[in-house]
Amino acid sequence: MTRPNASHEPLSVAALTVGIKETLESGFPDVWVAGEVSNFSRPSSGHCYFTLKDDAAQIRAVMWRGSAARLRFDLHDGLELVCHGSVDVYAPRGSYQLVVNEAQPRGVGALELQLQKLREKLAAEGLFDRARKRPLPAFPRRIAFVTSPTGAAIRDFLQVLSRRWRGVDVLVIPARVQGEGAAVEIAAGIRAANRLRPALDALVVGRGGGSLEDLWCFNEEAVVRAIAASEIPVISAVGHEIDVTLSDLVADVRALTPSEAAERVAPSGDEITQRLQTLSGRLHGAARRRVALGHERVARAARSRPFARPHAMLQDTARRLDDLDRAANRAVGRQVERGRARLGAIAGKLDSLSPLGVLHRGYSLTTDQQGKLVRSASEVSVGDRLTTRLARGEVVSIVDDVTDTA
Repeated sequence: MTRPNASHEPLSVAALTVGIKETLESGFPDVWVAGEVSNFSRPSSGHCYFTLKDDAAQIRAVMWRGSAARLRFDLHDGLELVCHGSVDVYAPRGSYQLVVNEAQPRGVGALELQLQKLREKLAAEGLFDRARKRPLPAFPRRIAFVTSPTGAAIRDFLQVLSRRWRGVDVLVIPARVQGEGAAVEIAAGIRAANRLRPALDALVVGRGGGSLEDLWCFNEEAVVRAIAASEIPVISAVGHEIDVTLSDLVADVRALTPSEAAERVAPSGDEITQRLQTLSGRLHGAARRRVALGHERVARAARSRPFARPHAMLQDTARRLDDLDRAANRAVGRQVERGRARLGAIAGKLDSLSPLGVLHRGYSLTTDQQGKLVRSASEVSVGDRLTTRLARGEVVSIVDDVTDTA
């Protein structure tokens, strides 16, 4: 080792650190680093501190609060990350660290590509169409929840449901909701729920929040097709408000959390009670108004002439009947007179045409023994018996002579 001499003054620690800082920060201003998270902590400041390591080395890392707030997943020990940032030297400790401004779980790019392809395939089949969505029953009696029986999701769901509506039975169908084999168990649970008798009114499928990898089973085709084939209305309650799973898209109703699923699937007893009280008040008010209106109508009717002077109406009616009777008698009399006049005229015409009328004017009618009218002397012979009808009476004669002037 060479010792410093007068021409080579030793560097101070600060000067050396500054040189290292300038060298590292200018040499690694923009890097991508992959590794596993360990020693993770997040104090009340909101900054995230952790170590990024692999099999051969490790580096301390920090993500300031602003960058951490933009993450769409939760950091935790054991998570494989791909981080983007720059190298920073912390002079007071003489240590260097990676300042991370962007991070994503390792392999997320491939997962997202796989998710996009499956989404396009199922959308082309119409599994996400709004026309397929079914409404939830207003007052369900039997509900099933396909989830982990030991997870927070079912506890939150039951807590909110018991507070809102007690008239419902809940059946928990156990299934893993994370990791290998979870999708198979969830799909089997959905099919089992559809075989139950008596039939369920609604089916909830979900879990609490997590990273994209944690929630991946709700993006798998087996689960999506099982939800689509369900005869029971399905609520997807995957507790992740930012990302939307394929189960959310195919379900009849999406709830952001299991607690919201309880609010969506069952009515609020307090709200129904308040609603009933409001309707009861409106009903009583309407009944009172109808009664008051009826009283007013009865009072108005009592003051009217038929009720105030009932005999006056009868008397008016009697007078009108009398007037009508007299008018009818006069009309009948006029009709009779006109009839008599017409009969007299007709009788006069008949009388003028009657043979009897001719007799009154001095003529007579002569008939032979057979009653046949004699019009010519040639129609009788001497000795025939003839009857002559006069205006008054008849004359019977025997023919003793016939003179024919023809």
